[in-house]
Amino acid sequence: MEFYAQNHRKRPVRLSHATRKFAYDSLHYQYGLDTRKTLAVSMDDVPNFENLSPLERHDLSIEKIAREAPIRICDGEKVSGAATLGLAIEHKVPATFGGKEVFAGMSHLTVDFETVLKKGVNHIKDTAKAALLRYEGTEKEPFSRSCLRCLAAMETWHGRYLEALKDRPEYRKNYENLQRVPFAPASNFYEAVQSIWFTFAFLRLCGNWPGIGRLDWLLGDYLKKDLEDGTLTLEEAREILAHFFIKGCEWITGVPNGSGDAQHYQNILLAGIDEKGNEVTNQVTYLVLDLLEELGISDFPTSVRINQNTDEALLRRVAEVMRLGGGTLAIYNEDLVIQTFVKEGYEEKEARKFANDGCWEVQIPGKTYFIYHPFDSLQILQKTTLQSYEKPLEFADFEALYQAYRTDLANFLDTWANHTAQSFTRQENGTWHWNPRTPYTVVSLFEEGCVEKGLSYAEGGPIYNILSPHIGGLADTVNSLYAIKKLVYDEKRIPLPKLLEILKNDWQDEEVLRQIALNRYSYYGNDNDEVDAIAARLLSDFSDLCNGLNGRCGYRFPAGVSTFGRQLGWSVHRLACPHGRHRSEVLAANCSPTPNTDREGATAIIKSYCKADLSKLPTGAALDLKLLPSSVEGEDGLQALMGLMRGFVALGGFFLQPDVVDASLLKEAQKCPENHQTLSVRVSGWNARFVTLDKQWQDMVIEQNEH
Repeated sequence: MEFYAQNHRKRPVRLSHATRKFAYDSLHYQYGLDTRKTLAVSMDDVPNFENLSPLERHDLSIEKIAREAPIRICDGEKVSGAATLGLAIEHKVPATFGGKEVFAGMSHLTVDFETVLKKGVNHIKDTAKAALLRYEGTEKEPFSRSCLRCLAAMETWHGRYLEALKDRPEYRKNYENLQRVPFAPASNFYEAVQSIWFTFAFLRLCGNWPGIGRLDWLLGDYLKKDLEDGTLTLEEAREILAHFFIKGCEWITGVPNGSGDAQHYQNILLAGIDEKGNEVTNQVTYLVLDLLEELGISDFPTSVRINQNTDEALLRRVAEVMRLGGGTLAIYNEDLVIQTFVKEGYEEKEARKFANDGCWEVQIPGKTYFIYHPFDSLQILQKTTLQSYEKPLEFADFEALYQAYRTDLANFLDTWANHTAQSFTRQENGTWHWNPRTPYTVVSLFEEGCVEKGLSYAEGGPIYNILSPHIGGLADTVNSLYAIKKLVYDEKRIPLPKLLEILKNDWQDEEVLRQIALNRYSYYGNDNDEVDAIAARLLSDFSDLCNGLNGRCGYRFPAGVSTFGRQLGWSVHRLACPHGRHRSEVLAANCSPTPNTDREGATAIIKSYCKADLSKLPTGAALDLKLLPSSVEGEDGLQALMGLMRGFVALGGFFLQPDVVDASLLKEAQKCPENHQTLSVRVSGWNARFVTLDKQWQDMVIEQNEH
């Protein structure tokens, strides 16, 4: 039986046949389709439900989910617990009233699995009890009671799994593990894996999409002790951890879903240093890389923290797995990210704890409320600064044009921040009070600060509260400015009013000039200092403008760069571009070059990107890099890929998302999807099985991968 066809590359066999069969069933929709059979619990039978407070409706929904969600024991599973209500796949609390969902879920966070492992959920329960005593009779009492109710719901769900397992001898080990965890501290590797999974599954069951974070740091000491004691072999550990990854595919349905069916933000981070500066890399690090290599599971986008001192063996192993394609592996420049957090005001030991947030933005896990606000910088240039090309504008020189654009960018951010501040009330002591928000008690239980403060996750509970403006359309804004600089001011080929008139008409009858704009100039991504200086300046100014927003309300506003595929939706609102592109073209992603403008190779792209001071972008700046399979073949290809990663760190990159794929294979999969069901591609902060992308997304990914 051919288990995996992803990218048609041969994969090693280390796992048992039963485990590989389990993976095959999960990757081929068995459990995802089963989940779709029961979408949600109904709250229609709850008296007066519509008139209850949001918090009461939330708690009743969670309690009913815990009581009624189908229990699923997969054939041969080694870890237990499953998010079996289909509405959770859509990022919604799977409870309905009158046929409509009651609440949305939460994502873009990584929760505090460390406390779950080392102290157990009962420690959180004790903290919640103490908080209730402290806040009884105050406005914080309802939230404290909600914490205890949701913990009791988790206990109910946990008890239902114990009941389902106890009389089935083949699951005796599952039952024994689940008796203690996650409520008691994990005492060994098997319990630790089960503890993380069950907590994660409960969060998912309730409609949330959390990241997992530093899995090797969380599990490494448990495995080391078990191996030293002889209570577990490495092969047994591999099988246990494989089931964790396979269970994470439980939401695959194989149904085309716009931007793909694998984007549930369950990202994993490996390697790097701990808060004391000691290297984290351990046996779990390599087990995870082994599993990614063998199983071809793309549902856990995995990033590796590398630095200037990263061990050669780890770098080589990362390259070996990365060149299999599928976009599953990415890298952070740990040195730069830590530096960025310290500049932002975090203590260095705290900065060293950073993880991704379930996507690729960085945060301190288990302590951070995070949301980002994406916007299209290209539309600000086209429609505000250049007034939709409707007027014969003049600027004295390029500097005047740039300053006008900077002012418009500042006004946009200022208006947005003032609107955001309306969600807060300033108290007499000068602190900010969050106005009531959607309840997120289940998430709040696993974020430090919430239970202790008596405040929900979205109402100021976590230690850090971040709302990050994310600039999109970077390359196309920069290239547009650069094209105007060259055409109008440096070479004086055409006056600006005439160029704007041509752009208004989408280059009609001006193909010669369009070809000059398109092909004469070396745009961002080609190591051209002149255009890269514009990119660096724009990012620096943007960061300064974001910092100027701090103090407006209870959030901090650190800058970031992303599109997350929004360039597809933005395209219909975009006008023709000065760098030769037509109206409504789908253009650049994240910090990557405009499609088909990068002519000097991967190294030049990295150099252009790294000329900006990326330490001024605290939540991240992703560079997507597309590599042909032929470029990474053999030992020479492996060394080239390792060199690329080393260069990325040395030059000061932030986050690199490479994908090794041939556009011809993607075109084949588009024509014959039945032959490529597990083919995975990196889309942005997530991977997607290519055949589950809709036609527009597929076309965009193909264009981005054409060389």
